[in-house]
Amino acid sequence: MMSITEALPPARPAEAHAARVAADIAGQRVLCTTLGRGQAAIGLAENRPDAEVNLWFLDRYQKQLLEAANTGLPAALTLHCLADPPAPERGSEYDLAVLPVFKSGEAELTRDMLQAALQQVAIGGYLVVAIDNPRDRWLREQLAATGETVRVRPDDAAKPATVCYVVQKTRPLKKRRDFGCEVVFRNGGQLLTAFTRPGVFAHRRIDPAARHLLNAVELAEGARVLEIGCGSGCVSLGLAARHPSVEVCAIDSSARAVDCLTRAAAHNQLPNITVALEAAGQVPDPGNYDLALANPPYYADFRIAELFVESARAALASGGTLLVVTKQPSWYLEQLPLSWSEVAQEMVKGYHLIEAVRP
Repeated sequence: MMSITEALPPARPAEAHAARVAADIAGQRVLCTTLGRGQAAIGLAENRPDAEVNLWFLDRYQKQLLEAANTGLPAALTLHCLADPPAPERGSEYDLAVLPVFKSGEAELTRDMLQAALQQVAIGGYLVVAIDNPRDRWLREQLAATGETVRVRPDDAAKPATVCYVVQKTRPLKKRRDFGCEVVFRNGGQLLTAFTRPGVFAHRRIDPAARHLLNAVELAEGARVLEIGCGSGCVSLGLAARHPSVEVCAIDSSARAVDCLTRAAAHNQLPNITVALEAAGQVPDPGNYDLALANPPYYADFRIAELFVESARAALASGGTLLVVTKQPSWYLEQLPLSWSEVAQEMVKGYHLIEAVRP
């Protein structure tokens, strides 16, 4: 039988480098993140069968990719999809945290995750961080700002070359920065508050596309609405606030997005919002929604857009409406008429609103 390591693609260079360095550092309570399928965490768990290795995902889709390998994971490994790092079960803090990062990653999210991981490392424990940029200065500066000594482990043989940093925690963090943000926005005659965090779309602002969706929707009392890929949830908040009889279900694959909207629904006293962590587009009570809304991301060659459209079709009742906002309308205008009715397009300030009816 093929092992899980053989079934997975090779680790990204930064993750492979972090794994090699971490292999020489003792630790029985381990926290890892991943740039791919958890290869560093799996390797550590295979070589430390008595350890507790926690693999932390922010996105459920990434977690599902690893679960779909259909090969047994090491018993020492536990998978988590959470807004914040999981606390170790054995003991109050981690001995070792391993965080590979992309040089093209979001800077504020990287700072947030570094702080969160180091916060949970015990005094005397280690943080191992690697990046796919051998000339990196920024990441090293972030680690040095903790006041701890930063040891450098370059790897010029990797393709591309990488650099790894090792920090031993000798004292509690001097200060803890809150990277979250409250976004207050007007919704008709109301003021609503959304919460955002690094890694959540859209952090520190209401996205213009979300504003266009809100402006375009007219709801009857008692309408059932699905927002696919809710992000911070400004659209769901705005629609739920229009009438207490409106039922809004919001889904997103980001654990942080779900956490932010759950908090905002409570803060704004909107019990008619339900939020679910979902990457495959499954919704409760399919076939019974009146309206599905989406602002799909532009990357992935429209594979995510296709998933959003399929989810909307499964969720909507016959005669229900799909409303999509995009800056790239061609794919929707080509594909939707094949299986949807009354496809229409309107352009508003550089954005295209695409509407279609489920037959």
